[in-house]
Amino acid sequence: MKGILDSWGLILAGGDGARLREVTTTGDGVTIPKQYCSLKGDSCLLQDAIKRAQSVAMPTQIAMVVAAQHRRWWSSALAQCNEAHVFVQPQNRGTAYGILFALLRLERLNPNATVTVLPADHYFRDEKALTRALRSAVNLARATPEDCYLLGADPEGPDPELGYILPAGRMRGLPAGIAGFKEKPSAEYARELMSIGALCNLFILVGSISAILALFEKTCVAAVVRMRKALERQAQGDREAIPNLYQSLAPIDFSRDILEVQATQLRVIRVPRCGWTDLGTPKRVEAVVRRMAAEMGAGAVATEPPSRFLDLSARYQATC
Repeated sequence: MKGILDSWGLILAGGDGARLREVTTTGDGVTIPKQYCSLKGDSCLLQDAIKRAQSVAMPTQIAMVVAAQHRRWWSSALAQCNEAHVFVQPQNRGTAYGILFALLRLERLNPNATVTVLPADHYFRDEKALTRALRSAVNLARATPEDCYLLGADPEGPDPELGYILPAGRMRGLPAGIAGFKEKPSAEYARELMSIGALCNLFILVGSISAILALFEKTCVAAVVRMRKALERQAQGDREAIPNLYQSLAPIDFSRDILEVQATQLRVIRVPRCGWTDLGTPKRVEAVVRRMAAEMGAGAVATEPPSRFLDLSARYQATC
């Protein structure tokens, strides 16, 4: 029981999804961040990520990082969630600050927690394969609270638009150290990486709060100190402490500025091919909705979508 109570899911939902404007802009010209769009006509991607997180944490222990300017969407999408666990960033200053902001908030609630950090805007065709890997990672993180685990999936093909993790040795079904990362290699280099066992980086991180914070402290300790002080001032009643801090921050990217720098301090867990995509380009969105339309059949997708994700689904459903 203690293990369940010490497990939290943390969902990153603060991005603008600018690269998908052409498929997430309504007829009225409103661009909807992709995490608030739906592929199936019911739940949005953020709500799908919440269900994903519930495979390793109780519903009461799911936290979200959202953006203040997206309130019109998350206030509805998260209506059933604990408002105290919806961490609102006043501005976007990069993924690292979003994670740090949330971790320090969670540290106040449960300093010994194991945290699973999940993007809000990804798609998995085989959720069961992911769930098995998530549960394995959480169990390992509980047993070795000094370690952080990244999830990497077997590539489905050489994709030059993805990031790759190079394990430090043969995995043989076990976690391995990480020799390095490669972002967006050429197609030829991606094939070479696949041939030596590289995995697609799912951007899912599991570890104790202390272990993940240690990555920050080794790389940008000043940022940790400033965020802690601002949260302390906020707790004492200073409502402007966090907004003022964010005004002065230079963006930090968690993957590039934290994980890549600390690569040798991380371990990777392999996820078998699971139909993962980060839905990062219109081309990938179209590929997913084509497949879903073909697999689910006519009538499976709603006809009044909140965004053009579903317009695409309807279009390809008619042509497949």
